[in-house]
Amino acid sequence: MRKVRKALKPVSLLMAIFMLVLCTPCQTVLARMIPTETVLDAARVDAARTQVSTFLARQDVVDVLVSQGIDPAEATARIAGLSDAEVVRLADRIEQLPAGGDTFATIVIASIVIFVILLITDIMGFTDIFPFVKKKRI
Repeated sequence: MRKVRKALKPVSLLMAIFMLVLCTPCQTVLARMIPTETVLDAARVDAARTQVSTFLARQDVVDVLVSQGIDPAEATARIAGLSDAEVVRLADRIEQLPAGGDTFATIVIASIVIFVILLITDIMGFTDIFPFVKKKRI
């Protein structure tokens, strides 16, 4: 019997350590599923905040803010204080607004308007610009 006890003593010591480790209190992990919308919304909010802060950092925007009498640091602080929904809405509005207008379309429309006005005055006989307009000889 002594030989058996001597042989099992290291095993019993190891089993006692394992039991102590298993019985010690440990913090339970509370894991649950996160909806995909939550993750996507968080990423969208981060992207919107980055976009708005990048927009406010542009020199032309700072110049316009100063010309309107707004301190750029105050504007940045107010933007940082916006809620997530407000930042996303602001970023969406920035994307939808025209960026300086379309100069090519403006030039084409102005050219067409000038052409039509000159054509009408040429038809009426006030000007003699276009050779293809048939005029009545008086």
